[in-house]
Amino acid sequence: MRIAIGSDHAGYALKEEVKAALKAMKHDVEDCGCFSTESSDYPDAAQSVAKAVQAGAAERGVLVCSTGIGISIAANRHPGVRAALCFTCDMAERAREHNDANVICFGARQTQPADARAMLEAFLATPFSREERHRRRIGKIDCPATGEGA
Repeated sequence: MRIAIGSDHAGYALKEEVKAALKAMKHDVEDCGCFSTESSDYPDAAQSVAKAVQAGAAERGVLVCSTGIGISIAANRHPGVRAALCFTCDMAERAREHNDANVICFGARQTQPADARAMLEAFLATPFSREERHRRRIGKIDCPATGEGA
């Protein structure tokens, strides 16, 4: 699977751990930055990963910032991107199964590398359920200007 990954400076160390884990799982990884602990802006990384997912250049995305909140908000501004901030394997599984999430987000201050790997494995292994109720709900996420679902 081709996976785009990105972080800000606060998430850099965890991003590097996750990137190594993805490569060990034999995934093709596109690193969208940042590339050091020098101060960087999380919206830049979120935009790069979101664009890769939107364009189909990546099947999934991974984003990391200090809490995971800012980077998930920034990624979710892109139509078709469903970024889920996860703290447990159950959350990662439900994000895929019920919400067809295509980007997983981690908070570096809250997430240990081993936990990120376990959540990532759950996220990548879990298919979207495709039950009518879940498809209907996904259809309501990208709302037109009227505020009504698609």
